[in-house]
Amino acid sequence: MTKSVKTIALSPSRDIPFDTLVLSQANVRHVKAGVSIEELAEDIARRTLLASITVRAVTDADGKETGMFEVPAGGRRYRALELLVKQKRLPKTAPVPCIVREGGYAEEDSLAENIQRAPLHPLDQFRAFQALREKGMSEEEIAAAFFVSANVVKQRLKLASVGEALLDAFAEDAMTLDQLMAFTVNPDHERQAQVWDAVRGSYNDQPYQIRRMLTEHSVRASDKRALFIGMDAYVEAGGAVMRDLFESDDGGWLEHVGLVEMLVTEKLSEQAEAIRAEGWKWIEVGLDFPYGHTYGLRRISGERPELTEEEQATRDALQAELETLEAEYADAPELPDEVDERLGEIETAIDAIDDRPVRYDEDDIARAGVFVSVDHAGRLRVDRGYVRPEDEEKVEPEDDGEIDAVWSKASTANSQRQSEDFSGGEDEDDTLHPIPDRLVTELTAHRTVALRLAVGGSYGTAFCACLHALALKLFYSYAPDSCLELDAKCVFFGSQAPGLGETPYAEALTERHEAFAGALPDDSEQLWDAILAMPVKLRNALFAHCVAMTVNAAVEAYNRRPRALAHAERLATDIGLDMVDAGWTTTAENYLGKVTKARIVAAVREAKGEEAAEGIEGLKKDAQAERAEELIADTGWLPEPLRTAPVASELDDTDEQTADEAESEVQSAEDDGTGSVADDEPLGDDEAVEGDTPYAVAAE
Repeated sequence: MTKSVKTIALSPSRDIPFDTLVLSQANVRHVKAGVSIEELAEDIARRTLLASITVRAVTDADGKETGMFEVPAGGRRYRALELLVKQKRLPKTAPVPCIVREGGYAEEDSLAENIQRAPLHPLDQFRAFQALREKGMSEEEIAAAFFVSANVVKQRLKLASVGEALLDAFAEDAMTLDQLMAFTVNPDHERQAQVWDAVRGSYNDQPYQIRRMLTEHSVRASDKRALFIGMDAYVEAGGAVMRDLFESDDGGWLEHVGLVEMLVTEKLSEQAEAIRAEGWKWIEVGLDFPYGHTYGLRRISGERPELTEEEQATRDALQAELETLEAEYADAPELPDEVDERLGEIETAIDAIDDRPVRYDEDDIARAGVFVSVDHAGRLRVDRGYVRPEDEEKVEPEDDGEIDAVWSKASTANSQRQSEDFSGGEDEDDTLHPIPDRLVTELTAHRTVALRLAVGGSYGTAFCACLHALALKLFYSYAPDSCLELDAKCVFFGSQAPGLGETPYAEALTERHEAFAGALPDDSEQLWDAILAMPVKLRNALFAHCVAMTVNAAVEAYNRRPRALAHAERLATDIGLDMVDAGWTTTAENYLGKVTKARIVAAVREAKGEEAAEGIEGLKKDAQAERAEELIADTGWLPEPLRTAPVASELDDTDEQTADEAESEVQSAEDDGTGSVADDEPLGDDEAVEGDTPYAVAAE
């Protein structure tokens, strides 16, 4: 016998006037969640009611219907309609489509309606927004229709634009939402698929790694090349910009690297041509130059023209306004926007007046040149006035110059005492001949020893003579005008350490060197008098700078110098060198990406602990280095070759000594029974010293 199937009778639907509806206490929703009542009311006003309300008839004690209906399911819709009635946007007797339920429990109606309702998959929402956009709605219109911000709509549309293969993976839960967001960085579907194939199912599938792989062949908008040409010029030239709508991206990435390089070259060339018109002998143009590229070149000093009365009055007025505003808002927790903007305008105007162009002598321009490059902030950098040694003006000594005077002095003083040993015999006539070269050498050797004794007894003279020799070598390398056999050798590391010139400590050193160069005379013959005329503090500072410029603490595999390096370590310890304070930051570019994975993990372990180190062990090297950079940022961790022993000694400044004091101290040192440098055989620099721990220099 065939079993009959029970047919289902659906609950009837009918329109019920709103003023006969009341909210049921059986509604299970008590916690507010999701869209607000106000937003739902606006949505109903825009599209009317899209879902019927479930109601039950209200009965009296005898079970008879009272004409009223309670709402156990659809309470939020009821409240939204109630709000529209209160706002007089909906008549209180307006018919409301309702499903009339009978039997069972009201709580069951409410619970079932909420439980059985399946939430919309995020991908369906993304595609729905995309469909509305394709049908002509703007992003702002979509945002207004669904009570979200325009940025949210842009994000959803961006997610919907990812390649179909990746969207399918997301729909099948093979990809997380965070991973999908990372893939929106690069619009190239083919590249997206390549990266997904490379990372899925591996330890390398983190969102930051996906972003890195998708942008590795692009230029960051914060890169100095992008800042130099400007985003508008790049886009106008047809360049595409990749943006990350889900994380801070510093302006995004410029996708076409070749176009960036071309625009940089063109703009640099245009700027160089304008500078060439000033008449300089040569111009070198480059994105940047290696650290120390100006070493060996003399820099000429121009003159900044005096301010006119009008310019001075303008500057004084700006300075007065600046001081007034700063005093007025000194105690304010935050500056008003208009005040902050005005302060910036004033400072810019003052800088423009103070940094007015320097004027150079036409003869100097004809023999000097210019370096044109881009600084780290993307600004044009123009370094004018460098003279190459071969372009220096040749100075021919005159017959009555100082050199001839030395020889003639010796000859005149001994004109009546020509020695037979040097004259060639008694038959020599009475003609006055120059002193023979051999004798001059003998005499001046005696004078040199005596001069050494005298200079050794005068700290002040010795100090100035040493400073003179150092400054000649470091600032006037073409003019060896000192009698001291000192050689100040300054080694630069432009090729060994790319990017060194843009570090805070290199920039500070260059700035200090150029400041001293500007304080010294152009003519090396005037240097001695200039040193003697300097204030003591300035002279001491210049001396310290010159000595510092000769320091070489670089460890090189082909040039072992254990004793020199040991001295460098002692020097760093005594002065309390701290590379973190100096401006060093450990990054993937300058260290982590250049060592083995084991060293990367060890660095993170030392800086952040075992748990953090274990978290990066499974990553590929590039991702591991980048993640390690993030982890150890702001920890102050340093690679071993950059560390300095924590103990620092205090070195006392030496005051000027008299000859008697210097002789007394030398005598005391000889008599105290301690050893001296004269007691030992000289050691070669390649001999081992106690405590010498050379750093590993093998390629890893």
